[in-house]
Amino acid sequence: MRSHTLAAVLPGDGVGPEVTRAALSVLDAAESRFGFTTSRTDVPLGADHHLATGELLTDGATAELDRHDAILFGAIGSPKVTPGILERGIILELRRRMQQAINLRPVRLYDGVPTPISGLTPERCDLVVVRENTEGAYVAQGSTVHRGTPARVAVQESVNTWYAVERAVDFAYRLARQRRGRLTLCHKTNVLVEAGALWTDVMTEVGTRYPDVETDYVHVDALCMHLPVSPERFDVVVTDNLFGDIVTDLGAVLQGGLGVAASGNLNLDGAHPSMFEPIHGSAPDIAGRGWANPAGACLSLAMLLGHLGEGEAASAVEAATALVLRGLPALAGEAMGASTQELGERIAAAVADEATPPVPDSLMAQLAAVAAQRAQDGRA
Repeated sequence: MRSHTLAAVLPGDGVGPEVTRAALSVLDAAESRFGFTTSRTDVPLGADHHLATGELLTDGATAELDRHDAILFGAIGSPKVTPGILERGIILELRRRMQQAINLRPVRLYDGVPTPISGLTPERCDLVVVRENTEGAYVAQGSTVHRGTPARVAVQESVNTWYAVERAVDFAYRLARQRRGRLTLCHKTNVLVEAGALWTDVMTEVGTRYPDVETDYVHVDALCMHLPVSPERFDVVVTDNLFGDIVTDLGAVLQGGLGVAASGNLNLDGAHPSMFEPIHGSAPDIAGRGWANPAGACLSLAMLLGHLGEGEAASAVEAATALVLRGLPALAGEAMGASTQELGERIAAAVADEATPPVPDSLMAQLAAVAAQRAQDGRA
């Protein structure tokens, strides 16, 4: 029987523990059906732990996480803590220490799921954004001079290295090859000339390894215009850290809202664990009410399983989540008609049911194929 050391469970703050519990119920069902096991370790990181101890991401917590294959993450953030402390001290620091080079965010509208975009159909909305995850404006480097005076000046640095950009672009090419064979670079090359030139040159050089992948370029502002109107023009989009953060929230609107959107922070060489999380945040205003949609956490679990090579289980979790979403009267809040945990149990039951219809062209299975190909290349 295959066994994975599923680290953490990092439930975090707000609705994080609720959606994580629901996702773990789904994981139980996937293990039972597909014949693998996971061992799980809770790691206490978040607002309550920080307020009680003063700690953020300690060396001890890092070492504990590093002993595992993957991290299932709930959410971080609390009105009790000044904004930026937890986000920079835990989330960005985790991505840096674990060398999680890629933030991967699917934008897929599932059949029967409502979208605020009039006339949009599932056939037209199935793309993936590959976001460079360690650099750009998120290196968290900057300075302020003349603080407290009218002459105050703030400088915030954005850093782009060939090494980091190449990792993101190469992964994007690999994923495009598994999908429909189209890759779009999104940047702002007419204003961010130096960074844009580096990204463009990397695309050109890496593209020689993937002559079967068609490429194009779109400015980030143009992408924000095209995405709600004609998402079908995109298959895989690769972009820098800040642009990726913004356009994927817009993408989440297309697929039904933040509650159904998933993400993965991928370590590409296996030296450290990858981390998978819903993108909706901690939502402290509804914490404890059972009003959080666990779909984003369950789809993040599906991405985790795909990344670990459990392609069949990943596809089944995606299909089960899509099936349950289709039957909801609303996608968020009390109007969903069931609690967070009840929805998790419904998704788990659909995973266990072999009659649950599969999702065609499952991204989760594609992730498993990319992981297998990278492993094979590493052994060659």
